[in-house]
Amino acid sequence: MSTRVALDRPRVVQEIRAAAPLMADLAAPVTARAPWLTAVLNHQAAHHRPGVRPAAVVVAEHRHDRPDAVAFLTLRRRCWVTEVTLLGQSAGPLPPGRAPSRLLARGPDLADRLAGGICDLLDSLRGPTRLRLSGLPVGDLTARALAARQPDGVIGTGRSVRLVDGLDDAGPAVRSRDPRVLESWLPRLLAHGDDPRAGGFLRAAARLHAAIGQVEVAVVADGAVLRAGLLTLVEGADRWPWWGWTTIGGLSEEMGAPLVSLTAPARRWP
Repeated sequence: MSTRVALDRPRVVQEIRAAAPLMADLAAPVTARAPWLTAVLNHQAAHHRPGVRPAAVVVAEHRHDRPDAVAFLTLRRRCWVTEVTLLGQSAGPLPPGRAPSRLLARGPDLADRLAGGICDLLDSLRGPTRLRLSGLPVGDLTARALAARQPDGVIGTGRSVRLVDGLDDAGPAVRSRDPRVLESWLPRLLAHGDDPRAGGFLRAAARLHAAIGQVEVAVVADGAVLRAGLLTLVEGADRWPWWGWTTIGGLSEEMGAPLVSLTAPARRWP
């Protein structure tokens, strides 16, 4: 087995494309697939901040083979500490209610190798590092292996809250996966967002996934006046309510799936 590290956008994009079969085989969610991660990279590039670099840790049978295990990460230099998170972890809004992130590995041995590769990356970075991974599913093999390798690593579990689509009861709701329909309503939908930076990613990710038929827009309107709207990620028969708002009801929240996080404090202080 070979472990390689890719740094910066062009090489990480190549690794994302190469990992597409692995993502499909492991039934990774939309938010851990190539289109979403590409949208994250594009957003990072458009809002470049000094000290932020994407990275990929890849385990494959041979050096140039497609991945059998892979972690897509963001390295963010904060003062003298490099914080290591999952790629897309801080991009948002993420669809709630399920684990959006993955550390992809075909089995326990590969997960252990991937954890070793992540630790080697941490050791290679200049100065102290802080590991902060979140949004993983319960039982993630790589997170468990990473925690065993980090003396101060802590795995935490929290319950998510999912968004429930009841717009048809408040409606009637008009629904469409047509990118043109999305584009016609998107400015009015996003006008109700309270974070312009989040709105920028939401716009870019929605347009990209609409182009491949993976976003549904649902609106309840009184003529040109929007009363409620919802974006839903769609993959086959699976529907994952993503982001929306309402002034007339029809959207609610309920308990979602548990989410796992892994944190390890800064190491190698000067």
